[in-house]
Amino acid sequence: MANSRRIRGRAPSADYWPGFVDAMSSLLLVLIFLLTIFMLTQFVLSQLVSNKDNALQSLRSQIAELVSQLALSKQEGADMQVLIMSLQTDLAEANSQKAALAASAGTGSKVTLLNDELTKQKEISNQALAQVELLNQQISALRRQLATLEAALDASEARDKESQAQIADLGKRLNAALAQKVQELAKYRSEFFGRLREILGNRPDIEIVGDRFVIQSEILFGSGSADINASGEAQLRKITDAVHEISAQIPNDISWVIRIDGHTDVNPIKTTQFPSNWYLSSARAIAVVNFMVKEGVAPEHLVAAGFGEFQPLDKGKGADALKRNRRIEFKLTER
Repeated sequence: MANSRRIRGRAPSADYWPGFVDAMSSLLLVLIFLLTIFMLTQFVLSQLVSNKDNALQSLRSQIAELVSQLALSKQEGADMQVLIMSLQTDLAEANSQKAALAASAGTGSKVTLLNDELTKQKEISNQALAQVELLNQQISALRRQLATLEAALDASEARDKESQAQIADLGKRLNAALAQKVQELAKYRSEFFGRLREILGNRPDIEIVGDRFVIQSEILFGSGSADINASGEAQLRKITDAVHEISAQIPNDISWVIRIDGHTDVNPIKTTQFPSNWYLSSARAIAVVNFMVKEGVAPEHLVAAGFGEFQPLDKGKGADALKRNRRIEFKLTER
């Protein structure tokens, strides 16, 4: 009680705390805004890249189809050329036979028959030439389409590379900005935990581990119990007062919670009330939440979690390690 009266009597803390909370709130707003912009940008760019990939795949399919058609047309043209050469050979032979018959003054019926055959061969040759010309025109058209598609494919690939470069550059800049804000947030969190240490006193059984404020379970509970003792209630009231100060400064548009985590040591417990350490750690976290709610903290800003013995701070087997692992952790985080 003497420590509590001495802490409440400090005049400078009233000027220090609001400025710190304002800075921390502004920093959280900037961090949330950057994360939102990064997620939206990543989503839009991923959609653009997906659409471009689909377009590239379609262009490649069309090019493959045109190449197949071009090869088929070339083959048909080659076959027609062979046919024309064959017809021209037949025509030359027919002309030779006609000349031979005329020179030998053959019968008129044979000459007429050869003339008719020659006429038919000429008609077939003309038709084949017309088909070859048509195939040549189709091949030219296919080549123009192929050139157009290849140009479109090259342009799409260039745009895709540019988009990938933009994504990489944006990611680097956002990561750099986030890293800077995280460093600033870590600085303010350290000051916040320092303030809590001032409120609770400089005790060896209260420590800061990473982004959490850790209190040994013995301060709040008896052995194997989830009932908060009188000394623990006094300590929790100090934490609750700090939470009231924080909640009064945080803007309403920021979603936040204080997560209370219960942890036990590796020694098993098996009672009717607590069949395992899971039950004991969860019950202790819930007991702290219920106490803070009774002290006026809004329930929507509190979360209780039990971890049993599965996340120890100290992996040793000695008494000090076991004591350090029996703890309650407080973490201010986003909801």
